[in-house]
Amino acid sequence: MEWTLSYDLDEFMSAAGGFLHDDPARNTVALTVTGDMRAEGTGVRKDVLFGWWPGGRRVEGAFLWTPSYPPLLSAMPERAVRGLAEILADREAALPGVSGSQTAAEAFADEWKRRTGAASRLTMHQRLYRLGELKVPDPLPPGTARTANRDERPLMLEWATAFWTEVEEHGPVNTAMMDARLDTGRIALWEAGGQPVAMAWWSPVAAGMSRVSAVYTPPGHRRRGYGAAVTTKATRSAMEEGATDVVLFTDLANPTSNAVYHRLGYRPVEDRLVLAFS
Repeated sequence: MEWTLSYDLDEFMSAAGGFLHDDPARNTVALTVTGDMRAEGTGVRKDVLFGWWPGGRRVEGAFLWTPSYPPLLSAMPERAVRGLAEILADREAALPGVSGSQTAAEAFADEWKRRTGAASRLTMHQRLYRLGELKVPDPLPPGTARTANRDERPLMLEWATAFWTEVEEHGPVNTAMMDARLDTGRIALWEAGGQPVAMAWWSPVAAGMSRVSAVYTPPGHRRRGYGAAVTTKATRSAMEEGATDVVLFTDLANPTSNAVYHRLGYRPVEDRLVLAFS
């Protein structure tokens, strides 16, 4: 059976939603992106291309492609990965790269090069973590946790832009998603000396899972424990909203953040690659 491609969110979730919900931790990005689209409308993500494989039986693979970002691949058989690369190459899709498990991303890149001649390079080696038992830092750094308010939007935009630049994300900050987090009280801040010194977001709960993201401390406030403290706040808030799985991604090139999350009780699930095409 071939891939089915669609720009229709409801059609995608009707076909592939069960597959994504079977492993919400590994499918965290797909679930949170589609959740944002349903909760806030398509203005959060525009022109997203969805796909599922095979088209007529139990789904064994899915992907979504948001413009400016690499296509995001779920776990899937290798023949499905190579079939997807073939279809997108035939559509003359201008892909910036691909993101997925190491096996899926490398197989896609290999087939993409065979079809288009475009080489790939590693832009990020990520690790997906899932919370085991939360271990609160003891002692916590000076300060207190609180929720960001709408008046702090300019600062949140500035910090989000700095964070996305540091991690070399593709595309600009999704301001609609950031506004949704602000409006629903899902941006945590750590405040010290009367000013915010670190932030972290968490996603609405989907299939019992919530993802902590955009953990950022401005350079002048680093190495004081603020990142661990604000991650603790975001993690607790996600759990209070009903999340049984709290997950996050790290860049393996940053040993400091990986060590921090390990101390907080997060444990590795799988490694993922983000590859860019020439």
